[in-house]
Amino acid sequence: MNGLIPYAVERRVVCVAGLPFDVLGLNEAVGHVCRAIQLRQRLFLSTPNLNFLIAAQSDVPFRDSVIHSDLSVADGMPIVWLARLLGLPVRERVAGSTLFEALRNGSGQALLGRPISVYFFGGPPGIAERAAQVLNAEGRFMTCVGHHCPGFGGVGEMSSTEVIEAINRSGADFLVVALGARKGQAWIEHNLPRLKVSVVSHLGAVVNFVAGTVERAPLVWQRLGLEWLWRIKEEPALFRRYWSDGLALMQLLARRILPLATINRNRGGGNGRVELHGPVFVFFGWLGESCLMQWRESWPRATRGACVHLDFSSAEGISPLFAGGLLLYEKWLYERNSGFRIVGIRPEVRRELVLNGMERLLAG
Repeated sequence: MNGLIPYAVERRVVCVAGLPFDVLGLNEAVGHVCRAIQLRQRLFLSTPNLNFLIAAQSDVPFRDSVIHSDLSVADGMPIVWLARLLGLPVRERVAGSTLFEALRNGSGQALLGRPISVYFFGGPPGIAERAAQVLNAEGRFMTCVGHHCPGFGGVGEMSSTEVIEAINRSGADFLVVALGARKGQAWIEHNLPRLKVSVVSHLGAVVNFVAGTVERAPLVWQRLGLEWLWRIKEEPALFRRYWSDGLALMQLLARRILPLATINRNRGGGNGRVELHGPVFVFFGWLGESCLMQWRESWPRATRGACVHLDFSSAEGISPLFAGGLLLYEKWLYERNSGFRIVGIRPEVRRELVLNGMERLLAG
């Protein structure tokens, strides 16, 4: 399972509050998942919703797990609304549950031509087993080749050699993890190098939806962005989480999103350019998507050293599209055991990085 899926080197990603989101719709996401299965290549799929976004503001490993993923889709309507406020081209919600259901109902079969094999890892006791029975009774476009309920231990306890070997022996195409968002992402990051499954994703509610123990919101509720209200009806314990996330969203809007939206509204497409001088990228002007594309072509030429420097002393501003490129570059270098350091940044550009939720890149 070596090599890169072609999409991995041409992703179009935007930054919303420090997290990357791929600019694509449901059909494109289905295509990337099926292509990964067809080619037997790795696709770590993250599905950030509002809860992800809020948690990532303070939880560094959790945030990094999304940055390290190969595909990151806007799972919640609040993400789409925030992107619209920022003038970003994210127009469609791609919920992880919707993506799974699309595959379950046959989307992508023109490419694959065979059922997708699934392994359920996690969920309440007995639920994964029930979900497996439901899928296999359908006998259509998905089969369940294994399931395991690891209980409530830590990530290390859930990562034994026996557990990983059982998943690998199953021959699954798609590993669905359901451990709670933070623990699920941490478990995936911890075990990804040992897993031989093509597609790996934390889709916490999917196991319950497939098993039929929780009913998903009707389509009209989903389209109106009210699925959270339906989830509270189905699972009242979620009220506390949604209330806390809602309050945090108001603060995020006031402190970052609205000020950044004002800046973006007063700018055009960007006139920036980049030059490579040894291990140093030097940026000029306002950095938009055209500059990003020019910069990406030069990435392989500056990855030999332990650390690449990004000189922003002549940069006048950055767009959230370019900020998304910074997140992609962070992943690119992470996979090559390298990193980058920003130097010579102007106060106004520094402020824009902060508003984009990327102040951590200014450290050191």
